[in-house]
Amino acid sequence: MDKLRTVRGVNDLLAETLNNHNFVINKGLNISKKYCYSQIDTPIFEFSEIFTKPLGKTSDIVTKENYTFEDRSGDLLMLRPEGTSGVVRAFLNAGLTQDIPQRFSYFGPMFRYERPQKGRLRQFHQFGVELLGISSSMGDLEVISLANNFLKSLNLDNKIELKINSLGDTDSRLNYRKVLVDYLNDFKKELSEDSIKRLKENPLRILDSKNPSDQAILTKAPDVLNYLNEFSKDRFQEVCDGLNSLNIDHKVDKNLVRGLDYYCHTAFEFITDQLGSQGTVLAGGRYDGLSEILGGIKMPGVGWAAGIERLALMVNANYKNNPDLVLMGLSEKFNLDLLQMMDRLIKDGIKTEILYTGNVSKKLKRADKINAKFAIIIGEDEISQNIVNLKNLKTGFQQGIKLGDAINEIKSLLNINLE
Repeated sequence: MDKLRTVRGVNDLLAETLNNHNFVINKGLNISKKYCYSQIDTPIFEFSEIFTKPLGKTSDIVTKENYTFEDRSGDLLMLRPEGTSGVVRAFLNAGLTQDIPQRFSYFGPMFRYERPQKGRLRQFHQFGVELLGISSSMGDLEVISLANNFLKSLNLDNKIELKINSLGDTDSRLNYRKVLVDYLNDFKKELSEDSIKRLKENPLRILDSKNPSDQAILTKAPDVLNYLNEFSKDRFQEVCDGLNSLNIDHKVDKNLVRGLDYYCHTAFEFITDQLGSQGTVLAGGRYDGLSEILGGIKMPGVGWAAGIERLALMVNANYKNNPDLVLMGLSEKFNLDLLQMMDRLIKDGIKTEILYTGNVSKKLKRADKINAKFAIIIGEDEISQNIVNLKNLKTGFQQGIKLGDAINEIKSLLNINLE
């Protein structure tokens, strides 16, 4: 290896970027807690079947070469490509099926081996919520409302658009699938290679194709909403009416689908035009069949996941980590005294940094560079008189003063509560 570098598709999160990530996460945790969603943390790797059983061999997530490995026991494991399956597995393992509904929030890294793009990496991060145990349209409306308020808390409501669709129940889905395959078979020679592969096993996924040739064919594809049975139509209308009553703007998109069989009824995405082709920042839907696939009892579920990288690109959390106060000695022999002093200062809520090396002139230049507001300078005279030399770096005023008085003055000027 000629030079130290990261693996393709993964990034270091340096201070400013990580600050934006944490801003997104904290907003998500705060709003979901108000909705009584409890934070959960599942392992970043699981037995592969936790993901392969529900996703199926033809899903994009599996065919794009997930990160799988065999451990020393010979078990086949997978780095999680998404969060929902792990949360449902944890719900079943904990025996919570008799105590529903259950509401969960989570965040963390996910892993998919695909071509890295802006806001789309091989190790990426998601914030998500899952609502288990409510089968009615009220569950769909609750999680969409939560998502909408989450994005509002990030000041993104004027930059995003909600798109929704209905996949219907199993009967509606099978009915529509047959009609869609009949239509697409007439264009088989014009479809992309990926869509031809999906035509037999997973035709609904073709509706989500980004290939220009596929998109042209899909403009006249049958509308899934025309093939919903009465129950599914009424249920979707309840969702639309509920969104209207909540004043949540939305647009019905007939090509918004979920290609996996355990998804049903409502599917939704919040999209933006601020990130180029990677416009989806939050996506979700109802997955009533997932629990059974994982070996549990039938359990309704609905939820969503948001891409933290994509949201972090859109927010400005104004990262600042400048010290209020810098400590410096006339020589390095005073550094231990400064460290003891620092312990008291931070307990009083004053952000403090020690400048350990260099002469006073260099230390003052450093203090100016990092935009410190005050400096405490000590030498032999200050130590012998039990005082500190407090300098206001904005006004230049300097005075010898006892440390306790200096702390009170700094806190007063910084509007930190005096105790």
